[in-house]
Formats: sequence, C-alpha cells, structure tokens
Amino acid sequence: MSEPRYVVGVDLGTTHSAVAYAPIPTDDAATPPAPQMLSIPQLVAQGTIDARELLPSFFYVAHESDGPQALPWDATRAYVVGEHARARGVDAPARVIASAKSWLCHPSVDRRSAILPPGAPEDVERISPVEASWRYLEHLIEAWDHVVAKGDPELALSKQSVVLTVPASFDASARELTTEAAYAAGLEDLTLLEEPQAAFYAWLAGKGDAWRKDVAAGDVVLVVDVGGGTSDFSVIAAVDKGGELVLERVAVGDHILLGGDNMDMLLAHIVEQKMIAEAEEAGRALELDRWQRISLQHAARGAKEKLLGDSKAKSAQIAIAGKGSKLVGGTLRTEVTREEVQQAIVDGFFPVVDAAARPAARARAALTQLGLPYAQDPAVTKHLAALLARHADALPASGDGAGKKGKAPKMLRPTRILFNGGVMKSTVLRERVSSCIDAWLREEGASEARVLEGADLDLAVARGAAAYGLARRGRGVRIRGGTARAYYVGIEGAVPAVPGMEPPVTALCVAPFGMEEGTSAEVEGGELGVVVGERVHFRFFGSSVRRKDAVGAAIERWKKDEIEELAPIEVDLPAEGRARGDVVPVTLRTSVTEVGTLLLEAVPLQPKKKDERWKVELSVRGD
Repeated sequence: MSEPRYVVGVDLGTTHSAVAYAPIPTDDAATPPAPQMLSIPQLVAQGTIDARELLPSFFYVAHESDGPQALPWDATRAYVVGEHARARGVDAPARVIASAKSWLCHPSVDRRSAILPPGAPEDVERISPVEASWRYLEHLIEAWDHVVAKGDPELALSKQSVVLTVPASFDASARELTTEAAYAAGLEDLTLLEEPQAAFYAWLAGKGDAWRKDVAAGDVVLVVDVGGGTSDFSVIAAVDKGGELVLERVAVGDHILLGGDNMDMLLAHIVEQKMIAEAEEAGRALELDRWQRISLQHAARGAKEKLLGDSKAKSAQIAIAGKGSKLVGGTLRTEVTREEVQQAIVDGFFPVVDAAARPAARARAALTQLGLPYAQDPAVTKHLAALLARHADALPASGDGAGKKGKAPKMLRPTRILFNGGVMKSTVLRERVSSCIDAWLREEGASEARVLEGADLDLAVARGAAAYGLARRGRGVRIRGGTARAYYVGIEGAVPAVPGMEPPVTALCVAPFGMEEGTSAEVEGGELGVVVGERVHFRFFGSSVRRKDAVGAAIERWKKDEIEELAPIEVDLPAEGRARGDVVPVTLRTSVTEVGTLLLEAVPLQPKKKDERWKVELSVRGD
C-alpha cells in the first residue's frame, strides 16, 4: 500500500459535516502546512449543484415523482444528502432523516436496524443510523475523489490518513459503530479523535508557536462545545513536565443529548402557539399534526441560525404547508423575532445558576414513546456546573490557588475557556456562559477565566482533526489524552446459591483513566475462569472520577456516583474442543486500539492451539 499524501480531518456532525485537509510534508520544514477546507459539491435545490464548505447532515428519501437526484459522479441517485435534503424537511418531513448521529449513540435501540426516519409511512424506505452515517461519509468521499483525486487512485480519500471526530462523551459502542460506518464507506486508514480536542487543535494550529503566550503552565482550558445534538465538555491542563510544557486532557463530561435540536423544538413550540393565537384572532381553529410539527422544527432551525448568527436580522419568516390541497392558500405563516429567539434560548437553556446547581431529574412515566434519550434538564449551565464539581480533584491544584482560607476547591477551576459548536456562534450565549463561570470562580476566590478567541466554530473541528493528523506525524503539539474513563469488568463471586441473594460482583479494573491508544496491559486479577461453549454475558463498568485505580485493582464496594454499569455484552465463546459450559482458567489482557475502542482478551493458561484467545470488545451491543 502506498503512503498517504494527505492527512484529512472529517467532522461527522449532527447538523453539519465538513472536511479539512493538509499535505503531509516530505521535508523537515519547521512550519506545518495550514489545513484547508474542502468545498463539497451537493444538491442545494432540485437540479442545482453547488460546492459548499458545510454538508448538512440530512438524508432525503426521494419520491418517484422527484426523478433522479443527479450528482456529478452519479446521474441516477435516488436519495439526497446535504442542503437540498435539509430543505425538504420543511415540505416533506416524513422522508427526511435528521440527527442520525444522536440515534447512533442511543443504547436502547438496535442501531443497525432500519428505524429512520422514525414513524415514516410504509412507502418510505427506512435505513439504520449506521447506514445514514455511512451515506454521509460516502458523499464526503465521493466529493473528495471528484474535487481532489480527479481519477488518480493514489489521491483517493480511501488512500489518505483520515482522522474522524466523535463526541468526547461517546461510549465505546457508539465509537465502534462510527468506525463501522467509516469502514462501510471505504475508509481504512482511520483514527478517531474527540471533538473538543479537535477544537483545541484548531486553536493551536491557528496560533502557531504564539499559543504559548495565551496558555502557560498551570492554565486549565475548559472547552465548551454545544452543537446540534450534544453538549460536550472537556478540560485540558497545561502542565510543566521537567521544563517542558505538556497539554493533558484531564476531564470529560457525560454524554448529554442537549443542543441545537432541543432549541429547535422549543422555538417550534413557540411558533406553533403564535400560529394558533393568530388563527383564533382570525376566527379559525388550528391544530397541527405530527408531520406539521416536525416540519415546523426544520423551519425553526433555519430561523434560529439566521437570528443568532446574523446581527443585522431582526426577524425571520416561518412558513409550513397547511392541510388540504391548496398550495398557496393552505400555507401557514408567521414571524419570529430576534428578541423572542434570544429570550427563549438564553433563559431556557443557559440560565444564570450558582455553582451548586445540578441538573434536575424529573419523574418519568411508565410508558414512553420510543425516541432519542434527550437530557431531562435543558439547562446547559447546570450540566457544566456538575462537571466542574465532579472533577474538582482532577488536578493537584486547580487554577490560581486553593481558594478562600485554604479550603479544598469545590470545583475544577478553568483559567481559559474555548467555545466550539454552531450554537456557541452566538455572542449572547458565549457571554452568558462566561459570566456564569466567572461568578462561580469568584465564589471560590479564584480569578476570572479568559476566553480564547477561536476560528470559525462550524469548521474548527474538521480543521483541528487535520492538525491532529499532522501532530501525530511530529508536525505539531500533541495533547495527551487516552481513555476518558477507567473501565472495569465484573467478576462474579463463587458462592453458594441463596434465595433472594445475588452473587457479589467485584469490579476489576482493565483500563485505567487515561490509558493511551495503541497501548496494552496484562491484567493481574487472581484466578479467573471464562465459561465457553454457551451464551454468556459480560458486565462492564466505567468511571470518570476514579483516576488512581491501576490495572488489576479489584473494587468490591463503591459509591453510587463513582462507578456506573455499562450495557452488558452477550457473546458465544467457542469451546474449541472443550465441553459445553466448561470453565477455562485464563489471564486477561486489555488494549486500547488506535481508533479508541477497548479490547479485552481472555488467554487460556493451557491453550488448545497456538495463539488461542477469546476477544470481547466493549463496542458489541448486547441483545
């Protein structure tokens, strides 16, 4: 296989996707090349092709009456990815897939099953969240091959070194499914990178060597990344290691399904109420059906982006199809103002709270509609306060001192803030988050945090992924990260059966917090045996706060919020000539792959054949 010519960063986003790239230097030039964006050809209207830096992450299942959805490389395509697909969400919502990335991390559904668009009529072909993700990636690959490779097989994207970004809070299963989608699309030389880290790499690349003037030893950088589907937080510390300034990722937030999609739903609700009130004033009754409400969410998304991103716009028109056969007369219209949007989003999703605020968990109904597991509390600032409190001891000393009267810090204290994600393009939202954090810091007796000015918040993740690809080749600063959690496997105790009493379970640490990609370790956990020849389940656990557990540490008791159980994994381990149900003495070996997934291997003490072992990945979904 030939050596790649480019490093390519791919941001597979909930709302938009983007590609950045840079040539791999062949000499020892001191300055690495700056990543540039790929202009992505796509349908922007029926029969109209345009190249844009952002590819909306929307999929439209074309109707027969639409005819071919022709692209420069495919004249007979029967579906659409990109801007035209997004636009069809207003007039044909039942045929449009949105937020596939959010479904990709939904643990309660089979993400390989054809479930999207959810609730679509029978005549609409459905696909899985994995396939939707691979179709987006496929379009990016085809666009690259059309624009850059131009028929040269050595320049095809499948031959380049690709860095694909995922939320820092993605669990092992979602990471593996993302990798599966990338492999299905044809990407082979692949590395995963967390999105907040990518945003920081973009900032580093934009600053060049001058970044050390803004971040020095002792600084703690909080990355606040609020995009279309998730609120993703990471904390990166600048540490002096023997006179060398080293960047280390020290904390990662939980997976919070809270972002622009939630805000679109709120605005759609506000607009619906305005439409109903206006209809009542005109002496008419109005009630929207399910698909009209979904259409309204798509329309509200466009209004939100216009009013939060364009300082000159004071209002935006919203129109959706009414019921009945009238094309124009049946259209429902209203207007939403900048003040309405800002008040709803700022106060609803970014309220002013104190440092002790925590996300509320409401009582849930016994029966619920199958859908995305959105965060129960919409306050981003509460989730942020919880993250900083949970990781208060992530550093020996956070920020600029121990706080008032020498007390231990109640929160991890950032000294710098870097914003990322389409939602945070709004100056009003950035100022609200900054003011909340500064108030918390003042309560702790610490100095206020300084905001690091970044580049285009829509493109930073893709650019940063490409910059990381260069850094992996020695052409830039590396951030030390590794696993964002410690991982454990459950070991069931060998005790007699007792009615009403479950066997005790010990959590055996198989991967410590911060275990680096591409590394492995032998797990010393005493005498262990694995059951072969029948279906068994593995229990896995994770912790984002137990930072000192080493590989082989056996945890018999833990606090409720310290360790959480992950989805179980059910597998059939082949007997390999042994009797069904035999318990085979084994040792455990663990490794973190280059794409960031965790692999656990059980190696028999007396193997039946050379290199015999049973492999279990955390990414396998239990049935």
